[in-house]
Amino acid sequence: MTTRSNAPQGISRRTFLKAGATLSAAAPLWSISRSAMAAPEFSYKLATGQDPTHPVNIRAQEAINRIREATKGRLDIKLFPQNQLGSDTDLLSQVRNGGVEFFNQASSILATLTPAAGIVNTGFAFKDYDAVWKAMDGDLGNYIRAQIGKSGLVSVSKVWDNGFRQISSSTRALRAPADLKGFKIRVPQAPMLTSLFKALDAGPAPINFNELYSALQTGVVEGQENPLPIIATAKLYEVQKYISLTSHVWDGYWILGNRAAWERLPADIRAIVTREFESAAMLQRADIARLSLSLRDDLKKKGITFIDVDRDAFRGALAKTSFYHDWKAKYGDEAWGLMEKSVGKLG
Repeated sequence: MTTRSNAPQGISRRTFLKAGATLSAAAPLWSISRSAMAAPEFSYKLATGQDPTHPVNIRAQEAINRIREATKGRLDIKLFPQNQLGSDTDLLSQVRNGGVEFFNQASSILATLTPAAGIVNTGFAFKDYDAVWKAMDGDLGNYIRAQIGKSGLVSVSKVWDNGFRQISSSTRALRAPADLKGFKIRVPQAPMLTSLFKALDAGPAPINFNELYSALQTGVVEGQENPLPIIATAKLYEVQKYISLTSHVWDGYWILGNRAAWERLPADIRAIVTREFESAAMLQRADIARLSLSLRDDLKKKGITFIDVDRDAFRGALAKTSFYHDWKAKYGDEAWGLMEKSVGKLG
C-alpha cells in the first residue's frame, strides 16, 4: 500500500517520549484550525484508551486531519485519547448505542461482544509478525470482520497493531512456566487471557486498564501483561521491576464504528475514512514493530530487568493442558482452521 510522501517515516525513541509534551504545548491532540472551512456536515468522535503519545493516537490524528482535508471539512472527527470518555468496556457500550461514533478497541476486549475476535489472542499462536499479517490481512481477518458486523458494529479498516504482550512483575523474576504458579496478574476483561493464565496456574484478575497503575502500585496484583509500548506510555515501569519477554499473545486494535453513524455518511466519505485509516494502520504497524525493539533499551535505563525466556517451554506447558482443545471447541472448526492455516498446528 502506498503512503503520502509527507507522512512521517517512523517514530524515534526521542520523538516517542517527547510527543506528549510537544502536543500539549502546541494544542489539544484533537484540535485543528478550521478557519477556512465551513461548519462540518458530520461531527463525530473517535475514542481510544491509549496515552496521547502512543502511536495509535499520533497516527489516528494524522488520519483525522487527512479525512477533514479530503472531505473539504464535511466530516470533522475529534480524537479523545486515554479513556477520556470512559473505560474500555464503557466505550464499547457507547459505540454500540451511538454515544461515540468510532472507537479503537483491542481484540481482547472486543471478544466480550464478538467472541470470534478473541481467537487472535490464542496463547503462543503467532511466532512472529509474518504469521500475524498473513492471518489478519487474509482469511482470518476477513472472517473476524464479518463476525464484528453480526454484532451490530462496523470494522472500518484493516486491523492496527497492539503488539506482542510481555509479562511484567514487581515481586519475582518469571523465567519458566512454573514461576507463574500463584502469580497475581492483571489481565484485561478478556476470557482468552483469563483462561491462558489459569491454565498456567497463575491467578489472573480482570481489571480495566484505567485502573491498572493503581492496582500495581497498591499491590492488588503483582504484575500485568502488555506490549512494551503500552508499558512505556502508561509508565508502568514505575511500579514494576521485571519484564519477561514471553510474547505469549499478539493483539490488534480494531477501528470500530457505530453502524447507524457509519451508514449516515455518504459512500464517498466512507471510502475516504477507510482509505485514510488503513494508510495510518500501515504506518502504525511499523511504529509498534520498531518501538518493541528500541524500548527495551529505554526501559532498561528506567530500572527494568529484562528476562529472555524459552517460549517453547511455555507453549509446551500450555499444550499439556486442555487449553487448545477447549478453545478450538469454542471457536469451531472453520475459525480454528483459518488460524492454523497461517500459524500451523496448535495443541
